[in-house]
Amino acid sequence: MKDDAIIFCGRSNPALGCRINEILRLTPGKVTIGNFSDGEITIKLEDNIRGKDVFIIQSTNPPAENLLELLLIIDAARRASARRITAVIPYYGYARQDRKDQPRVPISARLVMDMIVVAGVDRIMAMDLHSTQIQGFVNIPFDHLYAKPIFFEPLRELVKRRDFAIVTPDVGGIKIARSYAKILGLPLTIIDKRRPKPNMSEVMNVIGESDMKHALIIDDMIDTGGSITEAAELLKKHGALTITAVATHGLFSGNCVQRLTDSPIDRVITTDSVAIPDEKRFAKLQILSAAPMLAEAIKRIHNEESISSLFEL
Repeated sequence: MKDDAIIFCGRSNPALGCRINEILRLTPGKVTIGNFSDGEITIKLEDNIRGKDVFIIQSTNPPAENLLELLLIIDAARRASARRITAVIPYYGYARQDRKDQPRVPISARLVMDMIVVAGVDRIMAMDLHSTQIQGFVNIPFDHLYAKPIFFEPLRELVKRRDFAIVTPDVGGIKIARSYAKILGLPLTIIDKRRPKPNMSEVMNVIGESDMKHALIIDDMIDTGGSITEAAELLKKHGALTITAVATHGLFSGNCVQRLTDSPIDRVITTDSVAIPDEKRFAKLQILSAAPMLAEAIKRIHNEESISSLFEL
């Protein structure tokens, strides 16, 4: 990395930002983030960034202060005459609200993206968007990273010499599950599911290979854990001996940790795209770092090199 690159981190996932700086051998950008007594956020960039290539690492998962911090850091960098500002968003929150699926509701994913662009960002990088069409919500360069390179080696070792099948817990995840099935050379099974209301799911039946010995459930995120645990219970009834759940983003909201602990899932593998506090870590959990892939993508953007070649497995 050249001397004119600098990386700032918000408070959503500082450990990930520090790891990325270590990999790139950069001194982390100094930013002071605090709160007034009424809760208002105050931001000050302590480094001179005039003419520099600025990267801001911040996931936008709740609380909403994470999104607001990202907007404020972008605005501060723009007003400090940064040459280029790239928002690195390991987990893009509000991505599930990407369309108007009922009357009188917002398209939150579009609104959030509009705010980020208006704040002054020149480029956006995100990883495993829940809805890939969100890339089309903006008219600036958007790099969509896929987490498959993070999971590929551990999963290849896991499925070696064993009778595994890839499972997607709902039809919306068919595309990502199919890509894993292709690179690992495994059959694909789909769980048909009906969702009566948000954060509640009802599993209906299995489409495809239903008598697998070992199941590998693939999803982009685990939020409340309802979909993935219900899928696991159904697979167990169909005779699955072991069940491994893989998800890029581990949100683990509500009583998700207890659900996963009590479920027939043997192992849960996720990344550190979202900071997972100690109280949400459990015996079945394995966390893989997204820092090496994000660091390589940042380096390539800074050096004006290809990003797509990162995903050639």
